[in-house]
Amino acid sequence: MTQETRMMDSVERYIRGEMLPDERVYFEQLRKTNAEVDQLVVEQTLFFQEMNRFGEWKKFKSLLNDIHVDLSEQGKINSDKLRGGAKVVYLWNRYKRVAAIAASIAGVTAIALSALVNSITPHKENVQVTQLVHEVDNLKKAARVLDSKIDNVDKKKADISIVPKYNGTGFLIDGKGYMVTNAHVVINSKNIFVQNNKGEQFKASVVKLDEARDVAILKIDDENYKNNHPLPYGFRKTASDIAEPIFTLGYPKDEAVYSEGYLSAKTGFNGDTLSCQIGIAANPGNSGGPVFNRDGEVIGILSTKETQAEGVVFAIQSKYILQAIEDLKKEDTTYKNIKTPLTSSLHGLDKVKQVSKVQDYIYMVKGD
Repeated sequence: MTQETRMMDSVERYIRGEMLPDERVYFEQLRKTNAEVDQLVVEQTLFFQEMNRFGEWKKFKSLLNDIHVDLSEQGKINSDKLRGGAKVVYLWNRYKRVAAIAASIAGVTAIALSALVNSITPHKENVQVTQLVHEVDNLKKAARVLDSKIDNVDKKKADISIVPKYNGTGFLIDGKGYMVTNAHVVINSKNIFVQNNKGEQFKASVVKLDEARDVAILKIDDENYKNNHPLPYGFRKTASDIAEPIFTLGYPKDEAVYSEGYLSAKTGFNGDTLSCQIGIAANPGNSGGPVFNRDGEVIGILSTKETQAEGVVFAIQSKYILQAIEDLKKEDTTYKNIKTPLTSSLHGLDKVKQVSKVQDYIYMVKGD
Protein backbone atom coordinates (compact mmCIF):
# COMPACT_ATOMS: atom_id res chain seq x y z
CA MET A 1 0.00 0.00 0.00
CA THR A 2 1.45 3.38 -1.01
CA GLN A 3 1.85 6.27 1.42
CA GLU A 4 -0.85 8.26 -0.39
CA THR A 5 -3.23 5.29 -0.13
CA ARG A 6 -2.51 4.88 3.56
CA MET A 7 -3.13 8.57 4.11
CA MET A 8 -6.51 8.35 2.31
CA ASP A 9 -7.38 5.29 4.39
CA SER A 10 -6.51 7.24 7.56
CA VAL A 11 -8.65 10.18 6.41
CA GLU A 12 -11.65 7.91 5.81
CA ARG A 13 -11.24 6.17 9.16
CA TYR A 14 -11.00 9.58 10.84
CA ILE A 15 -14.23 10.83 9.22
CA ARG A 16 -16.07 7.60 10.08
CA GLY A 17 -14.89 7.71 13.70
CA GLU A 18 -12.99 4.43 13.41
CA MET A 19 -9.64 5.67 14.79
CA LEU A 20 -8.33 4.72 18.21
CA PRO A 21 -8.32 7.65 20.68
CA ASP A 22 -4.53 8.17 20.47
CA GLU A 23 -4.61 8.03 16.67
CA ARG A 24 -7.46 10.53 16.52
CA VAL A 25 -5.72 13.02 18.84
CA TYR A 26 -2.55 12.85 16.74
CA PHE A 27 -4.49 13.10 13.46
CA GLU A 28 -6.36 16.21 14.65
CA GLN A 29 -3.04 17.83 15.53
CA LEU A 30 -1.71 16.85 12.11
CA ARG A 31 -4.69 18.59 10.44
CA LYS A 32 -4.00 21.84 12.28
CA THR A 33 -0.39 21.99 11.12
CA ASN A 34 -0.68 20.44 7.66
CA ALA A 35 -2.85 22.25 5.09
CA GLU A 36 -2.75 19.36 2.61
CA VAL A 37 -4.05 16.82 5.12
CA ASP A 38 -6.74 19.25 6.27
CA GLN A 39 -7.83 19.82 2.66
CA LEU A 40 -8.06 16.06 2.12
CA VAL A 41 -10.36 15.73 5.15
CA VAL A 42 -12.61 18.56 3.98
CA GLU A 43 -12.83 17.25 0.39
CA GLN A 44 -13.49 13.68 1.52
CA THR A 45 -16.17 14.87 3.97
CA LEU A 46 -17.92 16.78 1.19
CA PHE A 47 -17.64 13.73 -1.10
CA PHE A 48 -19.31 11.53 1.52
CA GLN A 49 -22.06 14.13 1.91
CA GLU A 50 -22.76 14.08 -1.84
CA MET A 51 -22.84 10.27 -1.83
CA ASN A 52 -25.29 10.33 1.08
CA ARG A 53 -27.48 12.85 -0.73
CA PHE A 54 -27.44 10.68 -3.85
CA GLY A 55 -28.42 7.70 -1.73
CA GLU A 56 -31.29 9.68 -0.17
CA TRP A 57 -32.48 10.72 -3.64
CA LYS A 58 -32.46 7.07 -4.76
CA LYS A 59 -34.49 6.17 -1.68
CA PHE A 60 -36.94 8.99 -2.45
CA LYS A 61 -37.45 7.74 -6.02
CA SER A 62 -37.96 4.23 -4.70
CA LEU A 63 -40.51 5.56 -2.20
CA LEU A 64 -42.41 7.33 -4.99
CA ASN A 65 -42.51 4.10 -6.96
CA ASP A 66 -43.81 2.19 -3.93
CA ILE A 67 -46.52 4.80 -3.42
CA HIS A 68 -47.47 4.54 -7.07
CA VAL A 69 -47.77 0.74 -6.87
CA ASP A 70 -49.81 0.99 -3.68
CA LEU A 71 -52.22 3.56 -5.15
CA SER A 72 -52.54 1.48 -8.30
CA GLU A 73 -53.40 -1.63 -6.31
CA GLN A 74 -56.04 0.32 -4.39
CA GLY A 75 -57.55 1.44 -7.69
CA LYS A 76 -57.06 5.12 -6.85
CA ILE A 77 -55.06 5.68 -10.02
CA ASN A 78 -55.06 4.03 -13.40
CA SER A 79 -51.55 2.70 -13.81
CA ASP A 80 -52.08 1.96 -17.53
CA LYS A 81 -52.74 5.62 -18.30
CA LEU A 82 -49.62 6.80 -16.56
CA ARG A 83 -46.39 6.04 -18.41
CA GLY A 84 -42.84 7.13 -17.68
CA GLY A 85 -42.65 10.81 -16.76
CA ALA A 86 -46.44 11.10 -16.48
CA LYS A 87 -46.29 9.05 -13.26
CA VAL A 88 -43.81 11.46 -11.74
CA VAL A 89 -45.89 14.51 -12.80
CA TYR A 90 -49.03 12.97 -11.32
CA LEU A 91 -47.37 12.06 -8.04
CA TRP A 92 -45.70 15.47 -7.89
CA ASN A 93 -49.03 17.29 -8.31
CA ARG A 94 -50.75 15.03 -5.82
CA TYR A 95 -48.05 15.00 -3.16
CA LYS A 96 -46.13 18.23 -3.84
CA ARG A 97 -46.88 19.57 -0.37
CA VAL A 98 -45.25 16.54 1.23
CA ALA A 99 -42.34 16.80 -1.23
CA ALA A 100 -41.90 20.49 -0.38
CA ILE A 101 -41.65 19.63 3.31
CA ALA A 102 -39.16 16.87 2.54
CA ALA A 103 -37.12 19.27 0.39
CA SER A 104 -37.11 21.82 3.22
CA ILE A 105 -35.83 19.21 5.66
CA ALA A 106 -33.14 18.18 3.16
CA GLY A 107 -32.12 21.82 2.73
CA VAL A 108 -31.84 22.37 6.48
CA THR A 109 -29.85 19.14 6.77
CA ALA A 110 -27.46 20.27 4.01
CA ILE A 111 -26.94 23.63 5.75
CA ALA A 112 -26.33 21.89 9.07
CA LEU A 113 -23.81 19.53 7.47
CA SER A 114 -22.08 22.47 5.82
CA ALA A 115 -21.86 24.24 9.19
CA LEU A 116 -20.49 21.05 10.74
CA VAL A 117 -17.76 20.77 8.12
CA ASN A 118 -16.87 24.41 8.68
CA SER A 119 -16.73 23.86 12.45
CA ILE A 120 -14.36 20.90 12.20
CA THR A 121 -12.05 22.69 9.78
CA PRO A 122 -9.27 24.53 11.68
CA HIS A 123 -9.47 28.26 11.02
CA LYS A 124 -6.57 29.79 9.12
CA GLU A 125 -4.46 32.64 10.38
CA ASN A 126 -5.12 36.13 9.12
CA VAL A 127 -3.69 36.09 5.60
CA GLN A 128 -1.93 39.39 6.26
CA VAL A 129 0.10 38.02 9.17
CA THR A 130 1.73 34.60 9.40
CA GLN A 131 3.41 32.83 12.29
CA LEU A 132 7.11 32.10 12.05
CA VAL A 133 6.89 28.47 13.11
CA HIS A 134 8.47 25.97 10.71
CA GLU A 135 6.00 23.24 9.71
CA VAL A 136 6.58 19.85 8.07
CA ASP A 137 3.97 20.37 5.36
CA ASN A 138 4.92 17.79 2.73
CA LEU A 139 2.11 15.25 2.38
CA LYS A 140 4.43 12.26 1.94
CA LYS A 141 6.43 13.23 5.02
CA ALA A 142 3.19 13.62 6.95
CA ALA A 143 2.10 10.16 5.81
CA ARG A 144 5.38 8.65 7.00
CA VAL A 145 5.04 10.33 10.40
CA LEU A 146 1.43 9.18 10.70
CA ASP A 147 2.38 5.61 9.82
CA SER A 148 5.13 5.70 12.43
CA LYS A 149 2.77 7.03 15.07
CA ILE A 150 0.09 4.43 14.33
CA ASP A 151 2.72 1.69 14.59
CA ASN A 152 3.84 3.10 17.94
CA VAL A 153 0.25 3.17 19.20
CA ASP A 154 -0.14 -0.47 18.20
CA LYS A 155 3.11 -1.41 19.92
CA LYS A 156 2.21 0.75 22.95
CA LYS A 157 5.66 2.35 23.05
CA ALA A 158 6.83 5.94 23.26
CA ASP A 159 8.91 7.30 20.42
CA ILE A 160 11.83 9.12 22.00
CA SER A 161 13.60 10.24 18.80
CA ILE A 162 10.64 12.11 17.36
CA VAL A 163 10.21 13.30 13.83
CA PRO A 164 9.06 16.89 14.52
CA LYS A 165 5.98 18.28 12.83
CA TYR A 166 7.28 21.77 13.42
CA ASN A 167 10.07 23.66 15.09
CA GLY A 168 10.70 27.10 16.47
CA THR A 169 13.15 28.81 18.79
CA GLY A 170 13.29 29.32 22.55
CA PHE A 171 15.70 30.89 25.02
CA LEU A 172 16.44 30.53 28.71
CA ILE A 173 14.87 32.84 31.27
CA ASP A 174 16.57 31.03 34.15
CA GLY A 175 19.67 28.82 34.04
CA LYS A 176 17.84 26.06 35.96
CA GLY A 177 16.20 25.02 32.71
CA TYR A 178 13.28 27.43 32.33
CA MET A 179 12.85 28.90 28.88
CA VAL A 180 10.36 30.94 26.89
CA THR A 181 8.96 30.50 23.37
CA ASN A 182 5.73 31.36 21.56
CA ALA A 183 2.54 29.58 22.61
CA HIS A 184 1.81 28.75 18.96
CA VAL A 185 5.08 26.78 18.73
CA VAL A 186 4.06 24.21 21.37
CA ILE A 187 0.29 24.46 21.77
CA ASN A 188 -0.50 21.25 19.85
CA SER A 189 2.51 19.20 20.91
CA LYS A 190 2.43 15.84 22.65
CA ASN A 191 6.19 15.69 23.07
CA ILE A 192 8.64 18.59 23.21
CA PHE A 193 12.41 18.48 22.80
CA VAL A 194 14.87 21.35 22.84
CA GLN A 195 18.25 21.27 21.16
CA ASN A 196 21.23 23.50 21.89
CA ASN A 197 23.91 24.78 19.52
CA LYS A 198 26.06 21.71 20.27
CA GLY A 199 23.36 19.38 18.97
CA GLU A 200 22.43 18.09 22.44
CA GLN A 201 18.73 17.32 22.81
CA PHE A 202 16.67 17.46 26.01
CA LYS A 203 13.10 16.58 26.93
CA ALA A 204 10.97 19.56 28.01
CA SER A 205 7.42 20.28 29.11
CA VAL A 206 5.06 23.26 29.16
CA VAL A 207 4.54 24.80 32.61
CA LYS A 208 2.72 27.94 31.44
CA LEU A 209 0.73 28.49 28.24
CA ASP A 210 -0.50 32.05 27.72
CA GLU A 211 -2.35 31.98 24.40
CA ALA A 212 -3.59 35.57 24.75
CA ARG A 213 -0.03 36.90 24.83
CA ASP A 214 1.34 34.06 22.65
CA VAL A 215 3.89 33.19 25.33
CA ALA A 216 4.79 29.72 26.63
CA ILE A 217 7.17 28.89 29.47
CA LEU A 218 8.93 25.53 29.26
CA LYS A 219 10.91 23.52 31.79
CA ILE A 220 13.73 21.22 30.70
CA ASP A 221 13.14 18.04 32.72
CA ASP A 222 16.01 15.93 31.54
CA GLU A 223 18.61 14.39 33.84
CA ASN A 224 21.32 15.14 31.28
CA TYR A 225 20.69 18.88 31.42
CA LYS A 226 23.12 20.89 33.56
CA ASN A 227 22.26 24.23 35.09
CA ASN A 228 23.43 27.02 32.82
CA HIS A 229 23.68 30.27 34.73
CA PRO A 230 23.96 33.15 35.25
CA LEU A 231 22.40 34.38 32.01
CA PRO A 232 24.47 37.04 30.23
CA TYR A 233 21.43 39.03 29.08
CA GLY A 234 18.67 40.82 30.94
CA PHE A 235 15.00 41.56 30.18
CA ARG A 236 13.94 45.12 29.48
CA LYS A 237 10.81 46.22 31.34
CA THR A 238 10.05 49.34 29.31
CA ALA A 239 9.48 49.97 25.60
CA SER A 240 12.48 50.64 23.36
CA ASP A 241 12.96 53.64 21.09
CA ILE A 242 12.14 53.73 17.38
CA ALA A 243 15.20 53.22 15.15
CA GLU A 244 17.08 51.43 17.95
CA PRO A 245 19.39 48.75 16.46
CA ILE A 246 18.40 45.17 17.31
CA PHE A 247 19.56 41.64 16.51
CA THR A 248 18.17 38.12 16.78
CA LEU A 249 19.47 34.58 16.91
CA GLY A 250 17.17 31.72 15.96
CA TYR A 251 16.70 28.38 14.22
CA PRO A 252 15.10 28.70 10.78
CA LYS A 253 17.42 25.76 9.94
CA ASP A 254 19.50 23.23 11.87
CA GLU A 255 22.05 25.79 12.99
CA ALA A 256 21.65 29.15 14.71
CA VAL A 257 21.19 32.06 12.29
CA TYR A 258 21.98 35.69 13.14
CA SER A 259 19.97 38.65 11.79
CA GLU A 260 20.09 42.35 12.57
CA GLY A 261 17.77 45.27 11.98
CA TYR A 262 16.01 48.05 13.87
CA LEU A 263 12.84 48.83 15.81
CA SER A 264 10.47 50.40 13.29
CA ALA A 265 7.33 50.95 15.44
CA LYS A 266 6.40 50.66 19.11
CA THR A 267 3.17 48.86 18.21
CA GLY A 268 2.46 45.78 16.13
CA PHE A 269 0.08 44.87 13.31
CA ASN A 270 -2.77 47.40 13.03
CA GLY A 271 -1.62 49.20 16.18
CA ASP A 272 -1.56 46.08 18.41
CA THR A 273 0.00 47.19 21.73
CA LEU A 274 1.00 43.64 22.71
CA SER A 275 3.81 43.62 20.16
CA CYS A 276 6.22 45.94 18.42
CA GLN A 277 7.29 46.09 14.78
CA ILE A 278 10.87 45.46 13.73
CA GLY A 279 12.60 45.67 10.39
CA ILE A 280 14.53 42.43 10.04
CA ALA A 281 14.76 39.26 7.94
CA ALA A 282 12.87 36.38 9.58
CA ASN A 283 11.87 32.94 8.34
CA PRO A 284 9.79 29.98 9.55
CA GLY A 285 11.60 28.58 12.59
CA ASN A 286 12.33 32.02 14.07
CA SER A 287 9.15 31.97 16.16
CA GLY A 288 10.05 32.23 19.84
CA GLY A 289 13.50 33.70 19.22
CA PRO A 290 14.82 36.58 21.34
CA VAL A 291 15.13 40.15 20.09
CA PHE A 292 18.14 41.94 21.65
CA ASN A 293 18.99 45.63 21.68
CA ARG A 294 22.55 46.90 21.38
CA ASP A 295 23.07 46.57 25.15
CA GLY A 296 22.23 42.87 25.07
CA GLU A 297 18.81 43.29 26.67
CA VAL A 298 15.86 41.19 25.54
CA ILE A 299 13.22 43.60 24.25
CA GLY A 300 10.88 41.02 22.73
CA ILE A 301 10.21 37.57 21.32
CA LEU A 302 9.71 37.03 17.57
CA SER A 303 6.18 35.93 16.73
CA THR A 304 4.76 36.80 13.28
CA LYS A 305 5.51 38.60 10.04
CA GLU A 306 3.41 40.46 7.50
CA THR A 307 2.84 38.41 4.37
CA GLN A 308 2.39 41.38 2.03
CA ALA A 309 5.65 43.14 2.90
CA GLU A 310 9.23 41.90 3.17
CA GLY A 311 11.08 42.57 6.42
CA VAL A 312 7.99 43.57 8.44
CA VAL A 313 8.15 41.38 11.54
CA PHE A 314 6.34 41.57 14.88
CA ALA A 315 7.65 40.66 18.33
CA ILE A 316 5.82 40.26 21.64
CA GLN A 317 7.23 42.93 23.96
CA SER A 318 9.47 41.67 26.78
CA LYS A 319 7.29 43.13 29.53
CA TYR A 320 4.66 40.53 28.66
CA ILE A 321 7.21 37.75 29.08
CA LEU A 322 7.88 39.08 32.58
CA GLN A 323 4.13 39.27 33.27
CA ALA A 324 3.68 35.64 32.20
CA ILE A 325 6.49 34.61 34.57
CA GLU A 326 4.89 36.51 37.46
CA ASP A 327 1.52 34.93 36.70
CA LEU A 328 3.13 31.47 36.81
CA LYS A 329 4.67 32.20 40.21
CA LYS A 330 1.26 33.25 41.57
CA GLU A 331 -0.52 30.24 40.11
CA ASP A 332 1.97 27.68 41.41
CA THR A 333 4.45 28.35 44.23
CA THR A 334 6.62 25.53 42.86
CA TYR A 335 7.98 28.10 40.40
CA LYS A 336 8.48 30.97 42.86
CA ASN A 337 12.27 30.57 42.66
CA ILE A 338 12.50 31.40 38.95
CA LYS A 339 14.99 34.24 38.75
CA THR A 340 14.95 36.27 35.54
CA PRO A 341 17.82 38.78 35.22
CA LEU A 342 16.92 42.41 34.54
CA THR A 343 20.46 43.61 33.87
CA SER A 344 22.78 42.61 31.03
CA SER A 345 26.51 41.84 31.20
CA LEU A 346 26.79 42.41 27.44
CA HIS A 347 26.74 46.21 27.58
CA GLY A 348 29.68 47.74 25.68
CA LEU A 349 30.68 44.52 23.88
CA ASP A 350 30.75 44.33 20.10
CA LYS A 351 28.17 42.17 18.30
CA VAL A 352 30.52 39.25 17.71
CA LYS A 353 31.26 38.91 21.43
CA GLN A 354 27.60 39.42 22.36
CA VAL A 355 26.47 36.65 20.00
CA SER A 356 29.25 34.39 21.25
CA LYS A 357 28.03 34.79 24.83
CA VAL A 358 24.27 34.35 24.19
CA GLN A 359 24.26 31.45 21.71
CA ASP A 360 24.58 28.79 24.43
CA TYR A 361 21.28 29.96 25.92
CA ILE A 362 19.19 29.80 22.74
CA TYR A 363 17.61 26.51 21.68
CA MET A 364 15.70 24.95 18.83
CA VAL A 365 12.24 23.87 20.08
CA LYS A 366 10.83 20.76 18.38
CA GLY A 367 7.35 19.32 18.79
CA ASP A 368 5.45 16.36 17.39
